[in-house]
Amino acid sequence: MSERLPRVVITGMGTVNPLGLTVEESWQRATRGESGVGPITLFDSTPLAVHIAAEVKGFDPTRYMEVKETRRRDRFQLLSVPAVQQAMAQSGLVITTENAARVGVIISSAVGGMGAIQGATVAIAENGPRRLSPFLIPMMMANGASGMAAMDFGAMGPTFSIASACASSNDAIGMGWMMLRAGAIDAAIVGGAEATLILMGVAAFDRTGALSHRNEEHHLTPAPFDKNRDGLVMGEGASALVIETEAHARARGATILAEVAGYGASADAFHVTAPREDGAGGALAIAQALRSAGAAPEEIDYINAHGTGTQLNDLSETRAIKAALGEKAYDVPISSTKSMTGHMMGATGALEAIFCVQAIRTGEIPPTVHLHTPDPECDLDYVPLAARRRPVRLALSNAFGFGGHNSVLAFRAY
Repeated sequence: MSERLPRVVITGMGTVNPLGLTVEESWQRATRGESGVGPITLFDSTPLAVHIAAEVKGFDPTRYMEVKETRRRDRFQLLSVPAVQQAMAQSGLVITTENAARVGVIISSAVGGMGAIQGATVAIAENGPRRLSPFLIPMMMANGASGMAAMDFGAMGPTFSIASACASSNDAIGMGWMMLRAGAIDAAIVGGAEATLILMGVAAFDRTGALSHRNEEHHLTPAPFDKNRDGLVMGEGASALVIETEAHARARGATILAEVAGYGASADAFHVTAPREDGAGGALAIAQALRSAGAAPEEIDYINAHGTGTQLNDLSETRAIKAALGEKAYDVPISSTKSMTGHMMGATGALEAIFCVQAIRTGEIPPTVHLHTPDPECDLDYVPLAARRRPVRLALSNAFGFGGHNSVLAFRAY
């Protein structure tokens, strides 16, 4: 009989996102059903058909680093700094020369420094290549948030970023979980960061036909699983978690918040932007997460849905949950917190992981706001409009992305 793999636990969490600049602020607003969606202020959206987004509000990077350093990082890298700082502070993990090689960093981004790329393109067109910033390469590279977090804290273990579209930060947590269980490291800083709210980003995403155009009714969108949903709302932000082997956390007397119990990943192998209509790829990832957690469908107390608010995704996800859980699917409370945070692309999964941990710790399930007229084909319990009190011992978090990526995490009360 093989030796039992080590348990992986969460000891720290941090975030800046459209609902708040800390975990506590974000959770309070999420459980109150408040929306982070509003008019775009980060750039002039006049040329576009979309004028709404879920922006991070009140963010001042100079609160977290020197002014000089803020000029050398893209916005997605800037957003990651306080998220990592908060997670490390809560965890109490101190990286020293003795343990540095045993601490990894995996902070994912689906896109990387899109703002830096857009700015460089304009600079070349207007003034020629000699006007480019010497910091352009580190600003645009998708692994920048991971590399800079490692430098900020002195972590010398494996450090990289995973690009799997909107599943990126779920996969970051899943990869960290696997490396800890394999004994490659003792602790890891994992999560995601994204900042695509620029003219090019919103314009490009709108060309896919996925964005909501309810500019004058932004208080009603996005509306996941609603019959009248018309698309997703783009968001931005960063979230980070410190995860460790149980033995490592206990040895240093850390407070354990929850357990990362399982992880599943699959590919639709179907279409570059559309999900499989039958949800088979998502169902496979859900089943894998449950199997790796040693859990049965009957044990699930909550699912944080991918729930983007697009016609195709919401229907496919509903079918995926039914295929994976059978009749049990009708008994599980499910909510889409993207109805409040917008879709933070590669960063959303890490925030939704934090929301799962908070649901476990507080016994409160956040709602799917804007769900006024349920789609008859999305007929599961999507916790409409208001939060719900319920003990949560096992929670799943779904993240599905362009390219057919499916990633599901399981979290268990410790």
